[in-house]
Amino acid sequence: MSAVVDVVDLVKVYPAGRGGEPVRALDGITFVVEAGEFFGFLGPNGAGKTTTIRILATLARATSGQATVAGLDVARDAARVRVAIGLAMQTVALENLLSGRENLEMIGRLHRVPAPELRQRVDELLELMGLADAARRLVGTYSGGMRRRLDLATALVHRPAVLFLDEPTEGLDPQSRMALWEELVRISRAGTTMFLTTHYMEEADRLCDRVAIVDAGRIAVEGTPRDLKRSIGSDAVEIALGHPDGPDALASAQEAALGRLSGIDGIMTAEPSAAGIAVAVADAHAAVPALLRRLDGDGVRVTGLTMREPTLDDVFLRYCGRHIRAEEADRPLETGWW
Repeated sequence: MSAVVDVVDLVKVYPAGRGGEPVRALDGITFVVEAGEFFGFLGPNGAGKTTTIRILATLARATSGQATVAGLDVARDAARVRVAIGLAMQTVALENLLSGRENLEMIGRLHRVPAPELRQRVDELLELMGLADAARRLVGTYSGGMRRRLDLATALVHRPAVLFLDEPTEGLDPQSRMALWEELVRISRAGTTMFLTTHYMEEADRLCDRVAIVDAGRIAVEGTPRDLKRSIGSDAVEIALGHPDGPDALASAQEAALGRLSGIDGIMTAEPSAAGIAVAVADAHAAVPALLRRLDGDGVRVTGLTMREPTLDDVFLRYCGRHIRAEEADRPLETGWW
């Protein structure tokens, strides 16, 4: 395989706003996306995901570093990069007063797709996206899921070498999300290189060959979903605790339970959870009997217990933390290409 996206030491610093400090959105990230790969780019709000896509799609200019897409430098060959890529951003960009077919034809003409090829391509995409029956309806009458699928089709009409997807299933209901996942898998298997940002860890786990987790403008960890989950090295045990009514009752029960578990061999972490406590152990099946024996008595009442293997959510929380962080509010308004 050869690299379709190659990023080296990419830095983006937004100038200081009124009374603020400069914002370092990207702090020297480096990664490679191979041809035909489905690559996930994950991270909390404000981590630098959308900034990265904007630079790679030539909608913003990096402060320093290098990035190539389809062998083209995104700074020096911006016009040629735009021909080589497809881009589906968080906000759907469609003309409501045109039909679905007319939207696709308009985008195809802007990309200078020859007329005979364009007619065939539009038919293919409408069929692929399950929109053939609605092709002549005005887009303003489409549901959210239909609009999202049509927006994805517009990004594919010129057969791009790489497709950038910035949270493509944001706001979709579960049925529409599943349908779009199926379309993305088919597109990927047809040979298109995919670059995905998403907040849905299940989405990344299901779709991506490899993921990178970015935090505070830096790559925190990178690998296949399977390898990253294995790297956690622990199973999760969720223990629900019974407690009397009262505003501080659960907190008291959690404190008592965590105190009793202190010092047990094999426990990697133990912390409060929504219903009780969450315990990370090397082997849940071996550890559970000892956990229950230690918790039995002294006012600690276990009302439920579940065990599970690590997920990408666990990986995400391990590297990005559990606390909600305020997003930077002094970043300048982005209105142009750069």
